[in-house]
Amino acid sequence: MRWLIVFILLIQTLVTGCGRNDSLLEQVKNSGEIRVIIRNTSTTFYEGPDESPMGFEYDLAKQFAEYLGVELKVIVPDNLPHIFDMLENGRAHFAAAGLTVTEARKERVRFSPPYQYITQQLVYNSKAPGPRPRSVNDLTNGLLEVVAGSSHTERLNELKELNANLAWTENSELESEELLTLVWDQLIDYTVSDSNELALNLRFHPELRVAFDLSEPEPLAWAFPKNTDTSLYYAATTFFNKIKDNGVLASLQERYYGHTEDYDYYGTEYFIKQINVRLPTYQDMFEKFADEHSLDWRLLAAMSYQESHWNPDAKSYTGVRGMMMLTRTTARHLGIKERTDPEESIRGGAIWIKLLHDMIDEEVQEPDRTWMAVAAYNVGLGHLEDARTITKQRGFDANKWMHVKENLPLLRQKKWYSKTKHGYARGHEPVRYVENIRSYYDILTWLSDKAKEEKKRNLDTRALDISVPAL
Repeated sequence: MRWLIVFILLIQTLVTGCGRNDSLLEQVKNSGEIRVIIRNTSTTFYEGPDESPMGFEYDLAKQFAEYLGVELKVIVPDNLPHIFDMLENGRAHFAAAGLTVTEARKERVRFSPPYQYITQQLVYNSKAPGPRPRSVNDLTNGLLEVVAGSSHTERLNELKELNANLAWTENSELESEELLTLVWDQLIDYTVSDSNELALNLRFHPELRVAFDLSEPEPLAWAFPKNTDTSLYYAATTFFNKIKDNGVLASLQERYYGHTEDYDYYGTEYFIKQINVRLPTYQDMFEKFADEHSLDWRLLAAMSYQESHWNPDAKSYTGVRGMMMLTRTTARHLGIKERTDPEESIRGGAIWIKLLHDMIDEEVQEPDRTWMAVAAYNVGLGHLEDARTITKQRGFDANKWMHVKENLPLLRQKKWYSKTKHGYARGHEPVRYVENIRSYYDILTWLSDKAKEEKKRNLDTRALDISVPAL
């Protein structure tokens, strides 16, 4: 009898096990974790100023994980081709890596709906000798290097059918941004970059230029394993439809790319020069007062550059003066006695931007809160609130900078400002003001992070030298 009971229990276990053939989506939810492959680049995933993870693709994947109710686990591949191998081997559930949708790649993976469009662009250094290349026919005498296994190599192979002399080198060790740096350093003549990546990097390498486009606009999408279980893929499809409808996708795009639209080459080049010439005199002051008021010194320095180009004697036609261009009234309110004293001015600017930041509606989250506070520094909190009111009236989200900046210029129109509490304002100016500061802040962050890494390398090398015994 005992053997019969054991046999029945065994059959029940097998039947139950067969009935619990969970879908991939259910497996992800049950495990509480979803694994994503993300490249370590400025357009995808990197460590932010406060050492927290950020990046357009990372934030997008994080939103997807929250939508599913699970934790996000990030996997960084050794190189681009490994992404597809890792997906096929089941090491990750999907890849959010700025992948261009191509016919060759569709043979290996299943792509989500597109969330962004880019153009492949041939990049050169405007300071390098020789004329700007006008077509692929002009590339035969220079060194063209691209990322191995990228969509760029696929496009070049297509173009080679039209020009048999077209040649290039594929690099499996470096990312596209690193190749842009090699062009900037004039170690190679050309590379190919996606337009979104180039837009972010032009601020750091102002001599780079687009010679010509290599492609029409192409979609970027997430990649999923090409298997029979499509449950997670369809969940992602529903997710993208949702964030397109509710504005989350547009908000993320504005956060990472909104300030790159009006690139100023000469302004950027001059700014980088002043970082070496003027900033060292005042950097300690920016760091001191930023620390006292829980600010990022690079934001404070970026604001000061926008205000005065780090000139303590600066004065505008409206009467504002000093490094942080404080009005006489604001200076008196903050207890600043001498606006042209650099230390006093920076101290006052730090106090004032902190006060504005704290006065912004508590419903406004970061980074929108910071950019609205910066706008208020320029145009006044009252006008900012008027613009937020107009934003609400027009059916947009007044807690998002991307929407408020679209409505600030309406304060110049009588149709709108006549109905506000604070009246007319040159509303286009704070928009330009904030976008410039965002670019300056990004450049300062990039340069200071590089300096920190260099210092760490030097310390590591020094420690290594000390540990080697004398012969």
